[in-house]
Amino acid sequence: MSSMIHGIPRALLEQIQSAPRAGRRRLVALVGPPASGKSTLATKLVEALATFDRKAQVVPMDGFHLDNRLLMERGLMHRKGSPDTFDARGLLSLVSRLSDEADVIFPLFDRARDIAIAGAGQVRDDCEILIIEGNYLLYDAPLWRELSPCWDFAIRLEVSTSMLRERLIDRWLANGLSQEQAQKRAEENDLVNANLIAMHQLSADVSLVPAAKDNEFELAPGF
Repeated sequence: MSSMIHGIPRALLEQIQSAPRAGRRRLVALVGPPASGKSTLATKLVEALATFDRKAQVVPMDGFHLDNRLLMERGLMHRKGSPDTFDARGLLSLVSRLSDEADVIFPLFDRARDIAIAGAGQVRDDCEILIIEGNYLLYDAPLWRELSPCWDFAIRLEVSTSMLRERLIDRWLANGLSQEQAQKRAEENDLVNANLIAMHQLSADVSLVPAAKDNEFELAPGF
């Protein structure tokens, strides 16, 4: 029996499925800094859980980005992606509904257009497990920390600062920024946010790290 399924440790998949759940669906928080690989990991979790005949779906918190117009009015455009640039109360309201409501509509973020789109995602009645993916799902700060009791299981994705920096610069270069602009954006905003997450985080059930093989993940030492 393979210890890895779709690049995910079998032991983790078994833990997710056996975790006590508070409602009709099991809510799994997947937390990590920007460019840590959360979206890739979330997709792989859905694929791996399907091999156990579990219907899972990803719900990203990015749909709760404040609109750029509001960020400019508040002088926060340069800090986009920081906790203050999200609608935390709106996210909390959604999460409180995800556990038990049959069909739930949620917003999605269109990265190409840099805007959140209301009503773009849907959780259907037959979904058993939700992977809620985002930076601040275990953030220890007012309002944000109210999310923590909602999770039936929480996963933290840990990536070295050097790897984050490289990935972030590559991301901004791919978005058309110059080398200087990409470095500035990564160092003066994204890595600042990554440090916030590291300094003010609540506990997770497990921590994962990237494995030596591309697009695979393994349990961090101690887990």
